[in-house]
Amino acid sequence: MTDREGTKLRSRRKPSSRIGRRPSTTQDRISTVGIELFTEQGFDATSVDEVAEASGIARRTLFRYFPSKNAIPWGDFDAHLAEMRAQLAAQPDDIPIVDGLTAALLQFNAFPASEEINHRKRMGLILRVPALQAYSVVMYEGWRNVIAEYVASRLGTSPTDHVPRTVGYLLLGVAMSAYEQWLDDDSLELNELLASGMQSLYDGLSSLGEPDTRT
Repeated sequence: MTDREGTKLRSRRKPSSRIGRRPSTTQDRISTVGIELFTEQGFDATSVDEVAEASGIARRTLFRYFPSKNAIPWGDFDAHLAEMRAQLAAQPDDIPIVDGLTAALLQFNAFPASEEINHRKRMGLILRVPALQAYSVVMYEGWRNVIAEYVASRLGTSPTDHVPRTVGYLLLGVAMSAYEQWLDDDSLELNELLASGMQSLYDGLSSLGEPDTRT
């Protein structure tokens, strides 16, 4: 990586203070209540009825927002995916693909300072509770698909082609590694870990969409 490229990547490390997940919907509010109960009592030991009661809603109302108990820690994940898809679609076509991906990764995982404690609890549940792992695989697939769609649109290929799929897995790996480190050490900044992980991929991904000059 050149000095100029390194400077560009480092300059994206701190997202705008306006960017981040805002717990503004009823779905996010229920999720926050559930996360608190799951953390205090244990995921397996907490019932859907308890989450509904603590949220001040009926059990049937809770299921209008979440298809299952396993979905509660994820909050309004579909809305966040839609935001990321829109952000990627709005990226200029003349920037390197890796720049668009890095910006999207940092923005998607940004959150207000007031949400840090709750977000740590959320990710601790998602990454460390065995009962949630099978459901998490489904959610990760949706996230990877958004990345693959963007890469495919820039390359003029299909999201199911090998390269877009590979990039989806690579970025998920960067995010998962960053979150694991962040949960292990609360002195670390998540956006710094994400940027550092992307920097390790930068050289390899920078050539995406560029002419092959090999002879």
